[in-house]
Amino acid sequence: MPIVDALITWTHLISASIWVGGSLFIGVVLAPLLKTMSESVEERLVIMIRVGRKFNKIAIPSLGTLIVTGLYNSQYILSKPETIFSTNYGMILTIKIILVTALIVTYAIHIRIIRFDVEKKIETKAMSQESIQKLRSKIISLGRIIVFISIAVLLMAAMLDAGI
Repeated sequence: MPIVDALITWTHLISASIWVGGSLFIGVVLAPLLKTMSESVEERLVIMIRVGRKFNKIAIPSLGTLIVTGLYNSQYILSKPETIFSTNYGMILTIKIILVTALIVTYAIHIRIIRFDVEKKIETKAMSQESIQKLRSKIISLGRIIVFISIAVLLMAAMLDAGI
């Protein structure tokens, strides 16, 4: 049914916009802006964690929606395993699935690192400067990896859409 397929594609695109756009905004706009607003690494880190938590309220459902709609969109090829490795579409889809899996794992690690108890330790100054710097480095590195993988997934989606 064309209208159902169009609505599912639209939902997939909206969810991708929320996921990738929000991630890019946090990394490219918010993080550099915070440096101009506060000298305190602790304060910047707490703000980033809080923004991340707020973003997760729409990011996690968006990621879930992306997975569900992506599976729906690829049900035809996934139902014919022999085409997965014998066609360009199948190979690109396989790469996309691997990237999405890597994205989910990286995101889960990222969320695990910024638990509520870690935030409280930062706020109450119960963490050493060295620990805060290590945490900040991990958060930044994982965030960059998440954005990079997300952009790579978008490239795979574009290739699939173009029929490459």
